[in-house]
Amino acid sequence: MFEIRLYRDSDEAAMREICVRTGDAGGDARGLYRDQDLLPDIFAIPYAVLEPGFAFVADDDGRAVGYIVGTPDTARFVRRFREQWLPKVARLHVPPSGRVDFDADPEGSMATILHTPERMLEPGLAGYPAHLHIDLLPRAQGRGAGRALMSAFLAVVNAAGADAVHLGMDTSNTGARAFYDRLGFTEIRVPDQPADLTYLVRPTAQG
Repeated sequence: MFEIRLYRDSDEAAMREICVRTGDAGGDARGLYRDQDLLPDIFAIPYAVLEPGFAFVADDDGRAVGYIVGTPDTARFVRRFREQWLPKVARLHVPPSGRVDFDADPEGSMATILHTPERMLEPGLAGYPAHLHIDLLPRAQGRGAGRALMSAFLAVVNAAGADAVHLGMDTSNTGARAFYDRLGFTEIRVPDQPADLTYLVRPTAQG
């Protein structure tokens, strides 16, 4: 069984690896991006740095094989991302100028996402102030680690005052969608929602 514990600085390399190996709609993104730090610097490490009390890992004999990160207050996190995180990594991931097509330039698109944290402030999700990202290596999937990570995260964000949480996921990731459905997440639509993106929400209280 896995130990569910708070993130430690010594978990950073493992967290980066997990993020990349699950970064292509749940599949391995190692061949998709030249810069292997790009995805972790957007979707994993800033949460561990800025919100360490809400970052948990699934530990398998001393090494993280899965994690959940997030925040109880998306608006606050966006401000901190802009002011405290982006200055540390902006020069490492420079976005292209002009409009970027993800299919033609996935790396440029992700760099653009990094530099626009305000994208997280979707008005249609204002009633769900917390948000999260959860990723597990294949060997940790289907063995209870995901459910345990989610339970730990929901407990702390609820205690922090967030009564509801949201997440965004690629519509093609059917395995993840089934996982979220089992945990009580439901779909919500927002204006001008991209066709390839699904938003899921649930209360943070656990029955």
